[in-house]
Amino acid sequence: MERNTVERAINKLKAWRGIAARYDKSPNSYLAGLHLRAAMIWVDDLIKAAE
Repeated sequence: MERNTVERAINKLKAWRGIAARYDKSPNSYLAGLHLRAAMIWVDDLIKAAE
């Protein structure tokens, strides 16, 4: 069950093209993209939970 949750989270992250294709060359900008996408997913989940 936990594996399924992790796999779904990774798929949500990879749905963002910049992360899936790794356009950012530096590790810092790639990590910043991961943080940004994770925050976007988190906010979206909060909005859905509030409805």
